[in-house]
Amino acid sequence: MEAARLIKKAKRGDKDALLHLIMAEKNAYYRLALTYMKNPHDAMDAMDEMIVRVYEKLDQLKNPESFYSWSKTILVNCCKSLLAEQKRTLPINDWTLTEEKSVHPITQSDHHMEIQELLARLSDEQREALSLKYLHDLELQTISEMTNTPLGTVKSRIFQGLKKLRTLTGGE
Repeated sequence: MEAARLIKKAKRGDKDALLHLIMAEKNAYYRLALTYMKNPHDAMDAMDEMIVRVYEKLDQLKNPESFYSWSKTILVNCCKSLLAEQKRTLPINDWTLTEEKSVHPITQSDHHMEIQELLARLSDEQREALSLKYLHDLELQTISEMTNTPLGTVKSRIFQGLKKLRTLTGGE
């Protein structure tokens, strides 16, 4: 209920209301941006761009209940735009450890390193779909909208990715 009230205020131009909405989910936004951008600075740049775009397009939001999925879609699009500007071609690069180990979205335990190695063997599309579904706990319809991919294709990518992971792990 609070979110709906804040959205109405934000649509009337109340910047503080919009900021309050975004701050309520700042950790989820940051994790999502970090998944795409791979470093904190670029993730924050993507979030800054997302806030500007959300403010500019808030009048286009038809259903206040979908504010968070709508704004996350904008964030993903901002990440992809920034990556394109940086001349990176993949939405999610190989999930290998970087020099800045503390910024990686997955911790460095042996178990997580094994997961990283397995994910690196998937296609980029499968890795993106699995990441959005299981690391960010997004609904399939939301993933479809965020990636501008048909729902059936998202389901197929997740199914095929899980199938390949099962094969790679010997059915575990």
